[in-house]
Formats: sequence, structure tokens, C-alpha cells
Amino acid sequence: MATKRLPRLRVSVTDVDGRPLRSTLGAWLSAAAPATARGTVAIALASDAEVRRANRRYRGIDRATDVLSFPAQANPTEASTHLGEILIARGVAARQAAAHGHAEWIEWRVLALHGVLHLLGYDHEQDHGEMQALESRLRRRAGLPAGLTERP
Repeated sequence: MATKRLPRLRVSVTDVDGRPLRSTLGAWLSAAAPATARGTVAIALASDAEVRRANRRYRGIDRATDVLSFPAQANPTEASTHLGEILIARGVAARQAAAHGHAEWIEWRVLALHGVLHLLGYDHEQDHGEMQALESRLRRRAGLPAGLTERP
């Protein structure tokens, strides 16, 4: 019996209330993500306050962070169709973009790529550089500046 192969990554981009946003971020991430990324991902661009609330609720950290990833299940499998959600803080992204000398939309790409790797099960805090190496290869191929795992 042949296994069903999931379609290439499909990405939706919305505000935190689920309203679709006009953005090339979804199409870009679909092309830039690892070939193993299959199924769907939802990205929400949110205020710093909204991200702070989520960070406090789910991680116990009472501050806004740049990106949060919420996997659909603990161990993504080939049978999964939805990988999870990514929450990007617009204000933090804007400040980081300014600090690194590039446009905010470029920072969204850096953050989305980092987030999707977490959804695929990578963890830069525990994988001895595996995520950093992959993120570095993917961002160079996509023409992005230094990724999150490469920044000081």
C-alpha cells in the first residue's frame, strides 16, 4: 500500500483575529522552507501586547518576544496535515529590523523561517547546532541576513 504524500507547505498569513493579510510572506515561506515541510501553517502578525500575553500564558515569560511557535501536535508525523501556528510580534520585528539594518518584511521572513523549523521539531536549545546549521543554509539560499540562531 502506497503512503499518501502530503502537498507542499501551504501558509496562511492573518492578523491575530484571523483576518487574512495581503502579504507575500506565505508564498515566500512555502518556497524557502525545507522540502520536508508538508501540510499547512498559519502565521499571525500580532501586537507586542498580544505576543506578551501568549508568552506569559504558554511559557511563563512575562515579556513580548519576536516569534512563538505552536506545533499542532508534540511529534509531527507524515499523517499530519496541519503543522501548527506561528505568532510574530510586529513591534519587536520592527525594532529588530531597524537594529539589523533591513526592512520589516525581511525580519518577518527571518522569524517565519525560524518558527517553521520549530514546528518541524527542531530545537536550537537542545539539538547541538542542528537547527542552526539548517536555518543558516536555508536563509543563505533565500538571500536572508543572519538568522535568529546566529545573532548575538
